[in-house]
Amino acid sequence: MHRRTLLAAAGLLAAPSILRAQAAASIGFYYPVAVGGPIPAIIDGYCQQFRAETGIEVKPVYAGNYSETLTKAQTAIRAGQGPSLAVLLAAEMHSLQDADVLASLDQLGPVDRGWIEGFYPAFLANSGAAGKLWSVPFQRSTAIMYYNKQAFAEAGLDPDRFPRTWAELAEAAAALTKRDGAGRVTRWGVKLASDVGNAQWTFGALANQAGHRLMNEAGTETYFRDPKAVEAMEFWHGLAARHGATPAGSTAWSTLSPDFLEGNAAIVQHTTGNLANVRSKAGFPFGVAGLPGKAEPRTVVGGGNLYFFKHASAAEREASLRFARFLTEPARAADWSIRTGYIATRPEAYDTPALRDYVAQVPAAGVAKDFLPVATGELSTFENQRVYKLLGDNIQAALTGAKTPAQAMADTQSEADRILKPFRA
Repeated sequence: MHRRTLLAAAGLLAAPSILRAQAAASIGFYYPVAVGGPIPAIIDGYCQQFRAETGIEVKPVYAGNYSETLTKAQTAIRAGQGPSLAVLLAAEMHSLQDADVLASLDQLGPVDRGWIEGFYPAFLANSGAAGKLWSVPFQRSTAIMYYNKQAFAEAGLDPDRFPRTWAELAEAAAALTKRDGAGRVTRWGVKLASDVGNAQWTFGALANQAGHRLMNEAGTETYFRDPKAVEAMEFWHGLAARHGATPAGSTAWSTLSPDFLEGNAAIVQHTTGNLANVRSKAGFPFGVAGLPGKAEPRTVVGGGNLYFFKHASAAEREASLRFARFLTEPARAADWSIRTGYIATRPEAYDTPALRDYVAQVPAAGVAKDFLPVATGELSTFENQRVYKLLGDNIQAALTGAKTPAQAMADTQSEADRILKPFRA
């Protein structure tokens, strides 16, 4: 989101509320459990701390992955029993706005302008539309590479230098791929998620690495037919077809972390939110690095934002805003980053003694933050899930050889144009 739009929206947030409602006794909170680790216990602890501080009970519901949480939240809202707020994909902003279930932040109560401006700009990229903010960054990440340093050394590669370009990644991944005497792969050089629901995140990063953005800020247009988008798809396809360094066809997100930890993949592209899980389970030295690019590293942001729902009462909305402020305080954002691996959404958090000392002890925890200046927003459009499935299906077709990368992107664009046409002025 442009700074001018951010400041205009923040001005709205600073407007005083007309009526102060009586404080809510409790609010419902839907939360996605999408990666390994003790995240529900952490969230439970924050809810208990908030109640001790404010007297307001937050009732968390752990509703599955992001897609399942979105479906359950919308179903509950239609039934009149929905939560006051939820953590949902930041990229769902346009679709949720279209569903007319959201309350923008200026509808919640007075919001400190400095609080909004204190988030990393990259994490606000999927938060604004029509001059208003519709969500607050919380569970945020960038795509990063986890790599097995032991495998690098065995392959004659420098374990302290990760590839910075596509050409270097392809060469390293080919060298890291191991086969048995019968030619069967026992370790892939690199694995990227290509299943529907995750392929768009992988591809968004690849497109950025080629110097291309896949959509406009309004979420009404996509640019899959662009030569740079085709180039990104050709590189992904080539990792298997030309270099034999990654599986052809579908690679599920859920297999990446286990394959890495079990030594079946030397490099995986994953979320910063998996760092704590990998640190606790890896039986070998590993590194964390930014994603390489065609010429230089570039990545994509991801993860979930806090959304607020319009069906909630004025008191519940105000309590939800208090809880959002509570969760994003610098000390708590630092604690969240240390305990999960997600990026603290505010620079202030990295100035706290706890996070400053942790990054000094675990340099991997600071890698993703340093790549925020070269990150792009996640693919986000109206009818987001339909566009995701459309793109994912065509990526599958390209990776299996059923379509050329150029044809896959052309077909994606043609159907995306049809889906998004009703939303264009």
